[in-house]
Amino acid sequence: MTAETQITITPPNLQTLSLRIVGVAPYMQAKFSAKAKQAMMTKMEAGSVASKGTKRAPRDFDADFRAAQHRAMEGWAGVPAAALRNACIDACRMVGFQMTRAKMSVFIEPDGFDAEDGTPLVRLVADEPEKTEMATRNATGVVDIRIRPMWRTWAAQVRLTFDGDQFTATDVTNLLARAGLQVGIGEGRPFSKSSAGMGFGLFRVEGGMSK
Repeated sequence: MTAETQITITPPNLQTLSLRIVGVAPYMQAKFSAKAKQAMMTKMEAGSVASKGTKRAPRDFDADFRAAQHRAMEGWAGVPAAALRNACIDACRMVGFQMTRAKMSVFIEPDGFDAEDGTPLVRLVADEPEKTEMATRNATGVVDIRIRPMWRTWAAQVRLTFDGDQFTATDVTNLLARAGLQVGIGEGRPFSKSSAGMGFGLFRVEGGMSK
């Protein structure tokens, strides 16, 4: 006979805040389109003969504009939930929080998913974007024109879930606030990994409530 062992599993103390954010600078988006992925795959499959005798198709700037947007299956435009979460994690270095702990404790709940690639999205509260045209340099140094959607006026209702044993509601609200004013989201944000940014993608936290 063996003695029975009783095991108690304590669930994590997950709590959720619903916080409204309002843009204080334009938000510019740059989704990596399905068409661009397919073009890369086709070139890779062709191997060394990919560029020999290949006719270059004319560029459709309107198609580039549409393809750069994250659209949910229902048709609305959204911000990748990961962009907001990563901004909160990046903001940890400003207040002495452990970034590795935040990775396991701070999450952004999606309102839906990208119709093409399934990216979790937070719904944008905004009008339709305007088409922007910007000159930039590719990795090879060649100048290119990038077409991007931009929302000058925008907002979102963010549902932020966190581990209450690691952070307080005040902690994560302040993280989101710092993320909005010091990190930013999207193209041209201040805390870009590749540049000092253009001041885009900044937002403030207007308020919220716990759930």
